[in-house]
Amino acid sequence: MIIVPEAEIAGLMTPEAAFDAVEAIFGAMARKDAYNFPVIREAIGHADALYGFKSGFDRAGGALGLKSGGYWPGNEAKGLTNHQSTVILFDRDTGRPKAMVGGNLLTALRTAAASAVSIKHLARADSKVLGMIGAGHQSAFQMRAALAQRPFEKVIGWNYHPEMLSRLEAVATEAGLPFEAVDLDRLGADADVIISITSSFDAILQDAQVTAGTHVACMGTDTKGKQEVEAALVARATVFTDEIAQSTTIGEAQHAIASGLITEAAITEIGAVINGTHPGRTSAEEVTLFDGTGVGLQDLAVAEAVVDLALKTGVATRVPF
Repeated sequence: MIIVPEAEIAGLMTPEAAFDAVEAIFGAMARKDAYNFPVIREAIGHADALYGFKSGFDRAGGALGLKSGGYWPGNEAKGLTNHQSTVILFDRDTGRPKAMVGGNLLTALRTAAASAVSIKHLARADSKVLGMIGAGHQSAFQMRAALAQRPFEKVIGWNYHPEMLSRLEAVATEAGLPFEAVDLDRLGADADVIISITSSFDAILQDAQVTAGTHVACMGTDTKGKQEVEAALVARATVFTDEIAQSTTIGEAQHAIASGLITEAAITEIGAVINGTHPGRTSAEEVTLFDGTGVGLQDLAVAEAVVDLALKTGVATRVPF
């Protein structure tokens, strides 16, 4: 069995490689060459933790496995990240364990890659202002990945705790771009692309605040009850997602579906745009929305890539099993 510990991931997986892996797996999903198994996610009744499994199989690429992990809200006080996860890969021909891979940084990179893929395929080519809602740990990854996709000239941001916006300002400065803290009315009016990455259970961004032509990537809603934007905004937008089954049940679209504002038929897998079977954005005035729920196949795709790199560079550990 191959082991790639968390400490080795940063030296192996780049944002660019994560982007390529995620874009490819979204395309495979839309072609029905890869599929996810139902998600298990439960409150365990200890340490206020949420724990679960995401798994799937990529017939084309050969990845079979699962990501196990969840959210421990008290970890930050212990010097750990609140999100903890491990990816386990299996041999598709025998079912034997093939690899165990640290999943914390991989999760951050693959989540950021997903929103970046949506920006590449759905945002207006002339997008100049990036709007960020949320300034937690994941926001920096989201922002860096987004900035690689369009010639943004400015970043604006909002967070429930304004003092945390220094994280976004630091990333903008690193990229040589100006940053401004704004209210939600200004953010919705000025941003060409908006990324929301929060753990909210109440709509933050309202439909009336978003102007025509905006691309919105909702990346924080991955659990029943969570919500980042008003359901009316989902209903107004042309909606794309990683997986429709998750979008309608645990993703941002769950509320618009439950309210009867849209049906499942109104949601398109972004893989169809990647594969060229759906046109994606069709006008400069169209509002597009990507519901990034996070699928197990994303984790398997980046983990497979890491294992290959670890073997090539000699940092993988092999143990008998």
